[in-house]
Amino acid sequence: MLEIRIPGIEFFDESKEEFVTSPDAILQLEHSLVAVSKWESKYKKRFLDNNVEKSNAEMQDYIRCMALNEIPELSYQALFSNNAMVAEIVAYIEDPHTATVIKKQAGQANQGETITSELIYFWMVSAQIPWEAQYWHLNRLITLITIISEKNKPAKQMSPAEIARQNHALNAQRRAARKH
Repeated sequence: MLEIRIPGIEFFDESKEEFVTSPDAILQLEHSLVAVSKWESKYKKRFLDNNVEKSNAEMQDYIRCMALNEIPELSYQALFSNNAMVAEIVAYIEDPHTATVIKKQAGQANQGETITSELIYFWMVSAQIPWEAQYWHLNRLITLITIISEKNKPAKQMSPAEIARQNHALNAQRRAARKH
């Protein structure tokens, strides 16, 4: 979870005809499957697809979908006008949130599958991952799904050339053992 402290802003309250300062706000955010699902249901677009254009307003709305608590609209306006805070949120979204590094092998990258929140939910159900994982940082959840998928793959079959090399080596060992 990321917590961002948004300082209060000064504005003119027309009803009171005076300048007022809004209170500071603490925004708690989680880049999770739940947040992606909320955003995709609203925009009917794939959030995780880098080829799908997202406007500034849509990205700001994604930050709202990530929010775990309520803050005043003025605080959101202050947040979105602060480039350093927005950069901190982007860095949080991109952070892997795990020490695990998965090396992609040639031809392994996504295999043309369109990834949406529903597909990730399917992967969770297939892997019997508990529902509370939908609230985890999304990159951590996807890493877990990838690990489960890799560990559940059947052992790689040897090619005929590999089998021949193995048999040749075994026969040579047996001949050598008989001579002694």
